[in-house]
Amino acid sequence: MLQSSRGRTRYPRWLRRLVYRLYAHRVEGRLDHEQVPKHIGVILDGNRRWARASGGTTEQGHQAGAEKIREMLGWCAETDVEVVTLWLLSTDNLSRPAEELRPLLGIIEDAVRDLASDGRWRVHHVGTPDLLPDHTQRVLKDAEESTRGNRGILVNVAVGYGGRQEIVDAVRSLLADRAARGATLEGLAEDLALEDIAEHLYTRGQPDPDLVIRTSGEQRLSGFMLWQSAHSEYYFCDVFWPAFRKVDFLRALRDYAARHRRYGS
Repeated sequence: MLQSSRGRTRYPRWLRRLVYRLYAHRVEGRLDHEQVPKHIGVILDGNRRWARASGGTTEQGHQAGAEKIREMLGWCAETDVEVVTLWLLSTDNLSRPAEELRPLLGIIEDAVRDLASDGRWRVHHVGTPDLLPDHTQRVLKDAEESTRGNRGILVNVAVGYGGRQEIVDAVRSLLADRAARGATLEGLAEDLALEDIAEHLYTRGQPDPDLVIRTSGEQRLSGFMLWQSAHSEYYFCDVFWPAFRKVDFLRALRDYAARHRRYGS
């Protein structure tokens, strides 16, 4: 054991890692796989603050966050999660200064290519393509097409995504679809049901998220999957996304399993 300058006991790194692995193994061993969420939404928050805290640059923070994605998907595969939605870039983020946005888009493109080349995941873009640069749109489209036949986890990459914008796009798509069939506005207003809008969301055909995780200590959704998360459980984690560990993930699943979902009943 070592003594810090403040008089605190500092344990060797190898010992801390061993204790962490043993604790994670214990939490995982007590996890009920029957209670694991099938769809997890993740708000990957805190890249920039992690970078500042560690003395790095904003770009390094985003890069560290991107590198965490594959690791987390591996944890999801081990625990039988079927769908994961990763919020990588919001519509609000698109207003960031060009000197930050340009490298961030490049990091996201590399991360999406990495997911597509892995061979295990099915990649699906959720967001408004027209808000993104042409080269980013191509990367997202190519990833979808090249992974369509994969049988692993369905990974929704939310890029240029906003919950309000999604609902606007869904209504616009619904109106265009009904108009093409010769429907009138009066007829649509009379017959409109929840399912009609759900069929035009970016995630149509998918189950709604059972659990939404947000890192960095912020306790708000910021517009993430506003329609789909009506009955979701939320888990807010204090650690920044690049520092998110398997034990944090397992704690979120354990917390979820301990809740009784009533769906308004």
